Amino acid sequence: MDELSNSLEALWEDLLSREAERVQQAFATLGGDERQAVLAHLRVMATEPGWQPEQRLSAQAALNFLEV
Repeated sequence: MDELSNSLEALWEDLLSREAERVQQAFATLGGDERQAVLAHLRVMATEPGWQPEQRLSAQAALNFLEV
């Protein structure tokens, strides 16, 4: 994997960690447009069919920690 793939994987691991501090720190590294894209994707993961139950729980936890 290249550096970008590794950093994206690490970002999503943090965002979906179900650990408030890791989620908030990862989110804080993002710019405004990136934040909006991440929030939109987390909402899709949490609410739309096709995601595994654990993924849905992790996405909802992230949204809760980010208070959106």
